[in-house]
Amino acid sequence: MKIVYLHQYFKFPTESGGTRSYDLATGFLKKDYVVEVITSTSDISLKSKKKWLSINKDGLIVHYIYLPYGNHLSYFKRAIVFFQFLWYASFKLLSIKCDTVLATSTPLTIAIPALFKKWRHNTPFIFETRDVWPEAVIAIGAIKNNGMKKLLFFLEKIIYKNATAIVPLSVDMKKSIVSRYPSLANQKSIEVIENIAEINRFQNDFSNETAILKNTIGFQPRFSVLYAGTFGRVNGIDYVVNLAEKTLPLDDSIVYILIGAGALKKEVKALAAEKKVLNKNLFILDAISKQELPQWYFEASMGSSFVIPIQELWANSANKFFDTLAAGKPILINHPGWQKETIEKENVGYVLPKVLTDNKVKEFVKYTQDTGLIKEQQTNALKLGINRYSLKLAVEKYTRLFDIIRK
Repeated sequence: MKIVYLHQYFKFPTESGGTRSYDLATGFLKKDYVVEVITSTSDISLKSKKKWLSINKDGLIVHYIYLPYGNHLSYFKRAIVFFQFLWYASFKLLSIKCDTVLATSTPLTIAIPALFKKWRHNTPFIFETRDVWPEAVIAIGAIKNNGMKKLLFFLEKIIYKNATAIVPLSVDMKKSIVSRYPSLANQKSIEVIENIAEINRFQNDFSNETAILKNTIGFQPRFSVLYAGTFGRVNGIDYVVNLAEKTLPLDDSIVYILIGAGALKKEVKALAAEKKVLNKNLFILDAISKQELPQWYFEASMGSSFVIPIQELWANSANKFFDTLAAGKPILINHPGWQKETIEKENVGYVLPKVLTDNKVKEFVKYTQDTGLIKEQQTNALKLGINRYSLKLAVEKYTRLFDIIRK
């Protein structure tokens, strides 16, 4: 069976960014599927005189089109890149013979080439939704035009109607989809396949390696919170700066490490300097590749994931959450939703309120000092990652969907 994986932001572990698609695609290879990837790149080294550059790496055939993109672009410019990609990707996809297409958002428009492929060649497709588009972008104010909102909801409905299966990345995403399109619950296969806790990547012993945390910041903190992700609007990393400011006078042995890139990184850094926490108990570092992350998680006390207080964002299935579990570390978040419920039920971390209060900050400081609880949560986190969110389980779930398509 041949699968075309349609992902606008496909990344190898040697690159910075999420590797869910890479991990799944290589997992499919081990099940004897043939996989080709259609994606875009901002890497100038992959720019070709031809429209498309195709490479063979790690058993995957990856088709690249050069379309520079970044979180620093305005929503309008990002939308232009989205439409450029769907235009070129549609023709590319139509030129490839395959048995099924796996289209993974964001953005929602990623499914348009898959729709054309189905209508032209009767090729079934699976739509994997990584967030509740278009609800999320409308909620944060990225799209305000009523006509555009109606168009996006219409497109969403067409995509769900034509997909052979729908894969939301959290139970809350599934609830959102079914609540808006109740008929899908009976008519379609809707399989929740959360992001992946890639155990093999993160379960390495770095105790004999040079301590990168200590060497980078100049000292060994008692307790360190690692954030490895985007400095974007939805992430609200100013929250961490405020947390650092409030914990500093209570316990200066708690340190926050922020690794990544994004449109608001300069603003976050400026705020940290203004609050007098920059390079004191909060350190902001450049983005690194996925394969460099495990040692940072190994040395950190806990991982973290944050979003701004907008309900539509609480259904997220952030890589940071699952990377932390795979590393066997507690996870820190600041929002309600399925992750909060999981953290509290499985005892794998700590949930801060949407708005910081002095009492909650004091409670968090006390939590970091409870070494017995932290150790228990480390064990629970790894166990949860293995038993519920491993790559093996995700591939098995997808295999069942592919079997449905075969029939």
